[in-house]
Amino acid sequence: MEALYTAEALATGGGRNGHVRTVDGLVDTDVRVPKEMGGAGGAPNPEVFFAAGYAACFHSALQSVARAQKVTLEDTSVGSRVSIGSNGNGGFGLSVQLEVVIPNLPHDQAQALADAAHQVCPYSNATRGNIEVTVTVVED
Repeated sequence: MEALYTAEALATGGGRNGHVRTVDGLVDTDVRVPKEMGGAGGAPNPEVFFAAGYAACFHSALQSVARAQKVTLEDTSVGSRVSIGSNGNGGFGLSVQLEVVIPNLPHDQAQALADAAHQVCPYSNATRGNIEVTVTVVED
């Protein structure tokens, strides 16, 4: 792969209870284990960043696929839920639920666009076969 862009970050001070900063300084924040996992909460965690990144990336892929198919989209959104839990082998695993809102299109056409976006989205390609990802088109 020829890289078009590379993001670079550094985690310090204890991983999930530490600090993360990108080299460009755009992200510079403490991270904390969420209360639901026995931590203090009150700060982002890796799943929050993954959910935000996946939602934004998938939304971009959706718009790209629509342009290629000459479909005009308005007021679309992509919601992302990233869950973490035991993988049954002493470790942890992730799952993702993507909810895609595409107003003013028949459900079948909207689902086809979402399915096509799932084939080209870099996050989808990175997770395919590794974690469960569900893509659902929902009504606005």
